[in-house]
Amino acid sequence: MKNKIAPTNHERVLKAGDFIVSKTDASGRITYCNEIFIELSGYSEEELLGAQHNIVRHPDMPRGVFHFLWTTIKEGRECFAYVKNMAKDGSFYWVFANVTPDPGPDGHPVGYFSVRRKPRPEAIAVMSGIYAEMLAEEQRVGPREAIDASLTLLTSKLEQLNLSYEEFILSI
Repeated sequence: MKNKIAPTNHERVLKAGDFIVSKTDASGRITYCNEIFIELSGYSEEELLGAQHNIVRHPDMPRGVFHFLWTTIKEGRECFAYVKNMAKDGSFYWVFANVTPDPGPDGHPVGYFSVRRKPRPEAIAVMSGIYAEMLAEEQRVGPREAIDASLTLLTSKLEQLNLSYEEFILSI
């Protein structure tokens, strides 16, 4: 089911001590969500459970970011990312996410565990600019080449800073 919600300019903000917690199966379907996730997203627990985690994806988020995240966690590595999400009413909220694979007996992920907390405003400012550039690049080249183009842009920025992705994300 495609999300037909129109984004608004209304921002919801996590409290400093709040943590959003969710678990998914290997395909990204939500199997657990805590009360803070339910409250902030505006969806009921029934609407969230069994839904793809991208139910809260905001259209301001570049496809390349999620491709990078999924590639990383499918390889069995944790991933940190700043993410702009969209609530059921179209409002948005930023999170600093840590997504960790849940390995099965064979070592391959059988699901994922995500903990999100309130990001620093300075980090949101940095990432908003980078994501806007990545999204513009995705739109410029079209859907077929969008992911590669936005990841190339991100890689170029990291090379200029002489930082790995994780070093950069954890430094801002």
